[in-house]
Amino acid sequence: ANVRMAAQHQHRERAPLTAVLDDIAVAAGLRAEYSGVHFDFAPADASLDIVVDGQLIASAVSNLVNNAFKFTPGGGWVVLRAQRVDSTVVIEVEDQCGGLPATKEEPFRAFGDRRGRDRSGLGLGLFIARKAVESQGGTLSVLNLPGRGCVFSIILPLAAPEASERPTDELSPN
Repeated sequence: ANVRMAAQHQHRERAPLTAVLDDIAVAAGLRAEYSGVHFDFAPADASLDIVVDGQLIASAVSNLVNNAFKFTPGGGWVVLRAQRVDSTVVIEVEDQCGGLPATKEEPFRAFGDRRGRDRSGLGLGLFIARKAVESQGGTLSVLNLPGRGCVFSIILPLAAPEASERPTDELSPN
């Protein structure tokens, strides 16, 4: 993923958000059956388009979903949802991991930077996911719910409406 994040290797194109998330949801559903964790997918509005390197964004979302399953005990819930908020798309992955430990350093720092005893792999995965999202003009943040879980949010700009979708009165006369 690191190599792909270099601008010259990116392949950005307009894509429906559903195209990016649906395959992840199918894989997560299978993982849920296998791990005894409940999975809930709230599909995005089919009209929402983003202009991104779909592989990079899918990789970031998959990373968050995989972490959610890894740290949520059997019987718990993992939720993937996406919605429009103003001129952005918000993709959220919520889990029941119990929350981030109070002593944990900033979770997005590179694994190698931490030099701590926590070698769970969470740090590197989140660092790469954040870099991938930021390379697409987005942000990745986490809401820690102590004793309950985490909500990871990817915010990406919504694609501008295509010319055919614009009302004719918006076009200025020559």
